[in-house]
Amino acid sequence: MKGVRKILINPTNPVDFFGVNNSNLKHLRTFFPKLKITSRGNTLSISGDDEVVDVFEQKVNLLLKHLNRYNSLSENNIDNLLLEDGESLLNSTKSSDVILFGNGGTKIRARTVNQKKLVKAISTYDMVFAVGPAGTGKTYTAVALAVKALKEKQVKRIVLTRPAVEAGENLGFLPGDFKEKLDPYLMPLYDALREMIPAEKLAEMLEYGVIEIAPLAFMRGRTLDKAFVILDEGQNSTAMQMKMFLTRMGTTAKFIITGDMSQIDLPSRQKSGLAYALDTLKAVKEIGVVRLGQSDVVRNKLVTKIIEAYDKYDSKNKK
Repeated sequence: MKGVRKILINPTNPVDFFGVNNSNLKHLRTFFPKLKITSRGNTLSISGDDEVVDVFEQKVNLLLKHLNRYNSLSENNIDNLLLEDGESLLNSTKSSDVILFGNGGTKIRARTVNQKKLVKAISTYDMVFAVGPAGTGKTYTAVALAVKALKEKQVKRIVLTRPAVEAGENLGFLPGDFKEKLDPYLMPLYDALREMIPAEKLAEMLEYGVIEIAPLAFMRGRTLDKAFVILDEGQNSTAMQMKMFLTRMGTTAKFIITGDMSQIDLPSRQKSGLAYALDTLKAVKEIGVVRLGQSDVVRNKLVTKIIEAYDKYDSKNKK
């Protein structure tokens, strides 16, 4: 039987799939000469024998899966995935420590023992605390896990938040609208996202609220459900703010709280909400805690030596 079937190329950017000047689509047509394949916007219309259309739809889904994973699709990819056993080929590229593939197919992986523990913990627990010094990949790994969950449709949105606390500086008056005033505090989260999601796609996700980045104060009164939620710089939350945030958790949500207890920017008399939560919740078995250390530092080797020097100095002064 013959009929017309429509396939929606969504939420992938149609240009990424069809190629520049429809180069990928033209190449794809050469594999199915008996089908009439046309495109309009982000929709493919296919007419021909139902059996051949079924095969075509399976292959398109495979190409979309590849594009979603690697953020790129070329004529060479189409050749490999359509001429070979595409499903097996696609699955064979997976590695146990690869979290996802970023822009240009860059492998974003858990690079240290404790980063791997964080990956395992979020698959076991709905709420995980990741605590450790600068450069250990807490935020980066957490954001990668969130993007992975969104791509695999485990959640419907990502919510990234952090306290708007100045790191020992008085920034004074900042020009611009409300978003522009807050963006400097949230820049580390934007930096991680830019490595994992193409710029145009990221802008669209931010515009439509699929990815939300907001200060911690904006979490009050909300219920965060069907979402992957990250509280970054948790050491700079107060005890009340942390309690407020933790109790925002919906029935189907994943929460990661990151923080560095050596970089608390709160007033000296105020106890860190992260420290308070770790003490208060240590008996709750349903919450995971991953502690990262000097061996997990993935920045310049000098960063490890700086952290060691500060730890020795602080330890000596405390004694």
